[in-house]
Amino acid sequence: MSRKTYSDKKGYTRFKDSNNPVHRWVAENKLGRPLKDGEVVHHKDRNKANNSPSNLHVFKNQSAHDKAHRIDARKYGSQYSYSGQTTRSSKGRRRKPL
Repeated sequence: MSRKTYSDKKGYTRFKDSNNPVHRWVAENKLGRPLKDGEVVHHKDRNKANNSPSNLHVFKNQSAHDKAHRIDARKYGSQYSYSGQTTRSSKGRRRKPL
């Protein structure tokens, strides 16, 4: 039996029966334990619909998550860091999200 999902206003996929975010459920299954209070699940490619276990990283807290976005924004630009858009490198090649 598959669980039904929907996309919320912010673009996250949620389960219809519980309203819980799918990415948090996937991260818990990947870790083999429930998420701890304060842990933040991050989409590496910034695509909120990509809930593949390999695309998810769990940060200890929101501060660590924010720091990763600030570092990416300095390296690749804020559009890349916060929206998942690819950017052009100085040599004109497209960069992929980390």
